[in-house]
Amino acid sequence: MHSYLIKRLVVLGGLAIAGIILMQSFWMFKSWDLKDQEFHQTVSLALRDVAESIALFNKSELPKQDIVQRRSSNYYAVNINDVIDANVLEDYLIQEFEERSLNTDFEYAVYDCQSDDLVYGNYCEVSDDGSRVETNESLPKLNDLVYYFVVRFPSRNSFLLRNLWQSVLFSFFALLACIFFIYSIWVILRQKRLSELQKDFINNMTHEFKTPISSIKIASEVLASAENVQSDKRLSKYAQIITDQNKRLNDQVEKVLNIARIEKNEFELKLENINLQEDLKRIIESESIRVKKLYGSIKTDFAADGVEITADHLHFSNMVTNIIDNAIKYSSEKPQITIATKVQNRHVLLSISDKGIGIDKEHQSRLFDRFFRVHTGNKHDVKGFGLGLFYVKRVCQSHSWDVEVDSELGKGTTIIFKIPKL
Repeated sequence: MHSYLIKRLVVLGGLAIAGIILMQSFWMFKSWDLKDQEFHQTVSLALRDVAESIALFNKSELPKQDIVQRRSSNYYAVNINDVIDANVLEDYLIQEFEERSLNTDFEYAVYDCQSDDLVYGNYCEVSDDGSRVETNESLPKLNDLVYYFVVRFPSRNSFLLRNLWQSVLFSFFALLACIFFIYSIWVILRQKRLSELQKDFINNMTHEFKTPISSIKIASEVLASAENVQSDKRLSKYAQIITDQNKRLNDQVEKVLNIARIEKNEFELKLENINLQEDLKRIIESESIRVKKLYGSIKTDFAADGVEITADHLHFSNMVTNIIDNAIKYSSEKPQITIATKVQNRHVLLSISDKGIGIDKEHQSRLFDRFFRVHTGNKHDVKGFGLGLFYVKRVCQSHSWDVEVDSELGKGTTIIFKIPKL
């Protein structure tokens, strides 16, 4: 993944996380405020009904205003113009709270209007779980009221949280998603760093190989041209082996360097108009030597005669050569390769077929992945790095060509290129 894509991902992801956290926090506080207002309204209505019931019981009249006063978030005072029977008060409180589903513990206190002393107080457990909130805080007396009782809800916060379980659950999942995203970014950055280290190592290694490869090439040419070597068949054979293996090593290094250039966006195309049939004949002529040594054959079926395409000559030749090379390597017996072309609307279809070992369906989706090689069982005679088809795919992508694979295990493989024609 390119650096600018990762930077965009980090920036956009950071903004998304910040937005999620801000919105979730806003809605949490908003929900808390709404639940708090709902709690206050419910408690106020319940206490007012209790006051009216007590006034009706005592056959007295309530004050004209400020009957229920909220002195703190969980502390209420109820002003009554008459004495209060604690037993009657407790029955009314429990009844009203149950009707309004205020399933939370509360404590109340009744004060003597003459001595201003606590007459009676009690802690009522009415919550669903039956747990009691211990409190050492005494209920304060109020000097501005004469006949009154007070009610406090020590577990108010936990009661509100129980009613906010959906918001809390969504907040938890949002936080979990944010943590997962941050972890994913950390993994991506770590993998990118390791990938860059790997690329740098491969690039440095392959460039270091170029100098000894060039030296070996010069030395092998000098060695092969010596008279005493040419006159000795055994030495001449060894000199040819050195030359061939040096060329093979140089080809592998060039493949790795080409892949490195592709990944660094240094894959520049030099487009030109080429005659497809003539170019394919030139490539086939070059590759036929290898095929004939294995007693194989390359057949052609050029239905698209004289068709021209726009392509990079070098990369197109390398692409076709890679496919033919794979057809040779993965043929169990004598290589039988068929190269065909045909016109389809505004495109020309180039197909390269073999009758080799074929590719299993489960491996075909990964065929063009970098470093991927099809398993050949216990056979280890197929050499390579798994870069050939990856290079082919990148060449097609750079030219905006389509490439498809049609293969059946044990029957062979066909690679089809869909190329726009001029």
